[in-house]
Amino acid sequence: MKARIRKLVVCVEETWREMGREIAPPTRKAIAAAVIENPFADRYHEDLSDLSEIGAELGGLLGQRCVEALGIAPEKAESYGKAAMVGEAGELEHAAAILHPKLGAPLREAVEKGAALVPSSKKMGSPGQALDIPLGHKDAAYVRSHFDGAEITLNDAPRANEILVAVAVTDSGRPLPRVGGLKAHEAKGVDGLR
Repeated sequence: MKARIRKLVVCVEETWREMGREIAPPTRKAIAAAVIENPFADRYHEDLSDLSEIGAELGGLLGQRCVEALGIAPEKAESYGKAAMVGEAGELEHAAAILHPKLGAPLREAVEKGAALVPSSKKMGSPGQALDIPLGHKDAAYVRSHFDGAEITLNDAPRANEILVAVAVTDSGRPLPRVGGLKAHEAKGVDGLR
């Protein structure tokens, strides 16, 4: 593995009640995050392909950890997202190199299918800073009930020479969705939109 991982974190959030109403079954989000050494900290490097390869490794690893944490079959995953926070000795392009060229394909494999684009965010940060992970339906971008987000904060990451990489997967949409649009059970998942 090219990624030099200092730590892995996996957590599951379950919402059982919202606005005094029972959510049955509860909505669930899993986040899996890796804190890795940034191989290009403190120096400019033209070729970022090593980070793209690390992204490919992490897409599969973190996606699989999310599915396992939810205790579901991969095809039961409904939405996903990805994010990265680069410590101060790195640059924003390091997050882009991890997230975009190659992380998506292994994540899609981990959740089975994934016709829609994987929502993403990237930022510079420091230990204890929150990283927001945008979420969208994995097969149909127009499913509004799955426009959501997850958040992770680690008190000791990312350090200056590190990158915090996170993937989120859900087995449902938001609790009590009611803003209309395409329903998850109506999605065809052919073009990634509907």
